[in-house]
Parts: sequence; C-alpha cells; structure tokens
Amino acid sequence: MKLRNITQHLTLLVLAAIVAGALLGHFAPATAVKMEFLGKRFIDVVKLFINPIIFLTITLGISTMGDLKKVGRIGGKALLYFEVVTTLALFIGVAVAAVVRPGDGVAVGKLGTDKVGEFTKRAGEFSWGHFLADNLTLQVLIIAIVLGIALSKYAGRQPIIHFLKEASKYVFRGLHLVMLFAPIGAFGGMAFTIGKYGIATLLPLGKLMVTVYLTMAVFIFFILGAILRYCNIGMWSFLKYIRAELLIVLGTSSSEAGLPGLMEKLERMGCAQPVVGLVVPTGYSFNLDGTTIYLSLATLFLAQVFHVDLSGGQILTMMGILMVTSKGAAGVAGSGFVVLASTLTAMKVIPVEGLALLLGVDRFMSEARSITNFIGNGVATIFLAHNEGALDHEQAVEALGKRLKPLRFRKGYTSGEYLGQVAEQASEAARLLKNKK
Repeated sequence: MKLRNITQHLTLLVLAAIVAGALLGHFAPATAVKMEFLGKRFIDVVKLFINPIIFLTITLGISTMGDLKKVGRIGGKALLYFEVVTTLALFIGVAVAAVVRPGDGVAVGKLGTDKVGEFTKRAGEFSWGHFLADNLTLQVLIIAIVLGIALSKYAGRQPIIHFLKEASKYVFRGLHLVMLFAPIGAFGGMAFTIGKYGIATLLPLGKLMVTVYLTMAVFIFFILGAILRYCNIGMWSFLKYIRAELLIVLGTSSSEAGLPGLMEKLERMGCAQPVVGLVVPTGYSFNLDGTTIYLSLATLFLAQVFHVDLSGGQILTMMGILMVTSKGAAGVAGSGFVVLASTLTAMKVIPVEGLALLLGVDRFMSEARSITNFIGNGVATIFLAHNEGALDHEQAVEALGKRLKPLRFRKGYTSGEYLGQVAEQASEAARLLKNKK
C-alpha cells in the first residue's frame, strides 16, 4: 500500500525534490555540488533498463506483427518524419536568432578557453563509424529488428515469445521500483546544477537563455502541438499525462532518464508496440528537435557576439552542416559542444574560442533541450502510430481523459479526410500527366 501511495504521488515528490535541490544549491553551494553523485547514479541505473526494454519491445513487436513490409514502412516514415521536423526546428532557430539577436551587446571579456580545445579535438575525431560503434542503443535496435524478423519466420517461435513476454514483465517491474527513487535523482541533479553554476551565471547571457526557452516553448506548442492536433490529441493533455517523466528529465537534465517510462506510457495510451519500439529509440539519435534549435541559436549567437555578419550563403552552409552533425549528437558525451565546435571549425568564420562563453550556462539550457527532445519523440510516435492506423483512439481518450474534435477544412472534411482527398487528387493528376505524355 505504501509503494502504491508513493507511485501515485511521484510527480509531486519529484517537484518537491527539484525545489529542495535548487534551494540547497543557492544557499549551500559547496554541499549541493557534492550531491551530483545522486543524479548520476540514478541515471546510470535507469540506463541499465533502456536497452533491455528496447530489445524486448522491438523483438516482440516485430515477431508478433506478421507483416514485415509494415515494419519497413514504419521505419522509412519515421526517418522521413525526423528529417522534416528537425529541419523545421533548424529554420525556426535561425529565424528567431536573426530577429531577436541575443548576441548583440554581450561583452567578450577574458575568455576561459582552456576547456574549448578538448571539444575542438573531439569534434575533429568524430565520424559516423564511431557514432555507430559507440551508440549501444542503435546496436541493440538493429539486433532486435533482425531477431524479430527471424522469429516472425520461425515456426516454433511461441516458446521463445512466451519467454520474452515473461522477461518483459520482470524488466518493467524492476523499472517501476527504480522510479521510486526518481525524487532522489532529481534532487541531486538540480542541487549540483545550481550549486556549481549558480543563478548569477545566467545574468550576462540572460537574453540568450530567455530566447532559447521561449523558442522551445513556441516549437512545442505550435509545431508539435499542431502535429498532435492532427491526431485529435491536445498538447496539454499529453503533457499532463507524461508530467512525472518530464519532471524527472528536468531534474536530471537527461532525456534518457525518462525514456523507459515514455515507452511504457505510449503503449498504455494505445500506440502499437512495434511503432513505439521502432520510433522512440531511433528518435533519440535522429529526432533531436531541442538540440537542433539550440545549435542553430548558439551558432548565430556567437556570430553576433563577435560581430561576424554571415551572408545568406554562409547561413545556408551552417544549416547544411547542422542537419548532418546534429543527428550524431546523442552518441557523444558533451554532444552540444562537440557539434558546435565541428560546425564553427567547418565554417571558419566564427572563433571557436567563443564556446567558452556558453560553458557556464549550457547546463541550464540542456534542460530545455532534453525536455524538447523528449516531447518531440513522444509526438513523433503518436503521429506515426496514427498515420499507420496503429493508435487506439479510445484507449488514448481513456489515458489522456479528453478527445479533441477533428479539425474541419473546406467542404466539411476532417483533417484526415481532407488529406486523403488531396492525396487522391495528386494521384489522379499524376496519372493524367503520365497518360498525356
């Protein structure tokens, strides 16, 4: 009974822990910095569950699906979705930086560039081969897909599937026990952040901080909100549904801490298991909406600080570089600075030493990045499940507590019907053009 009470009040406990950590960091920074191990150990333990959950979810999903073409179709649509949405995030970051100009008036002063060389060196060493070799999650994803396909073709697969299902139950049971310690992890992470960097470090770069958070909010509620609206789901309802995981991500500054819980809740709200298993893990490497926005803002911020007027061609070059390098960010520790260093080095017009300006506030902005990445992957899964007819809307209503009225377009079509009509018209036009030729 006591464990059930803790679970029911987990959101409130995590929120209280975050506040307590922030207060300790502000009033007793020396003590707060020593709390770092609490946040790190919690994330390390949660990470132990990520790959088993991904492996079991994908293997079971594919082996019981039957239609392997559907698996390939979901994977292809996911990659296309990731590219379109992250590119949109990149454009939004560039547009906001160009209008708000957060770097204007920032004094360079004496830069502490001693740590910058480390990121520059690692940026030069980065390669996609290393990215795949070092990214265990992607390796597990590939192995699970191969095994799931093999099992789907194996006549005697039922005993194996039964064993995997039983293993999955125990893994999630263990995860639920670990999540009871989420308040401790959130307390340690927040106490360390405030204690080490302090609120005062935000003042010189306050405009950049505000710009980053507001841009992320606009992206979440207008872009991702519109995508959910297409699926007849409200953003506020979804955020309320995953609020416990969001607070854990906020407290630990790590989206990985909430990944297993997100996967479980997406399944619970009616997203088919194969879609969740394929989209969420892949999205953690290729659908980094928050990271993409931050990288574009940070690059233009440094250009403005050093009074470097980038031409249209140089901005397009920067965007092209970030479209590639940001996809590998999740596989590299200290990824934000590594990707920024590689981008600045490739452009050769903005001083790489400017990264020193961001060292003090990056930890605070990493929370915005992690939360946006986290929400973005949840939205991507819901959209692709809805698109594939693999979302149980009645189950979603039961989980979220509310269904939105379908959007209405001209001629009275709902959003889905209207898009279907557009697709049919495009197909008919293509057929007539082909016959004309």
